[in-house]
Amino acid sequence: MSIKRHNPDELAKPIGFSHAIAVAGRHPVYLAGETALDQSGVIVGDGLVPQFEKALSNLLTALAAAGGNPSDLAKMTIYVVDVEDYRARTAEIGRVWRRLAGRDYPAMTLVQVVRLWDVEALVELDGIAVLP
Repeated sequence: MSIKRHNPDELAKPIGFSHAIAVAGRHPVYLAGETALDQSGVIVGDGLVPQFEKALSNLLTALAAAGGNPSDLAKMTIYVVDVEDYRARTAEIGRVWRRLAGRDYPAMTLVQVVRLWDVEALVELDGIAVLP
């Protein structure tokens, strides 16, 4: 059972993501979209970076409840309401990622959306993990 990250030399060097993930002998866990909701259902965090931190923490909490850990993440989609705001804060977001999830990056996609379910939400993360 293993996860192998593939980042071919023929593609641009990935920074903060992997181009492809191959999984052998494992089963998928599908992680719902998580925003910066606290336990009472209120969006917390003033700004993109604090909201990203809470959303990632929520996603990792759901993953842990399913028996997984951050290195089991194979695919993640990040939905933001402002791509330029995200790009301007990639260094801060990267530090949050490394602190909470380590240096193993899943295959990732970033998508700008008009808005999220909760109007105050600036970011939402969903993903797929693979567990033994």
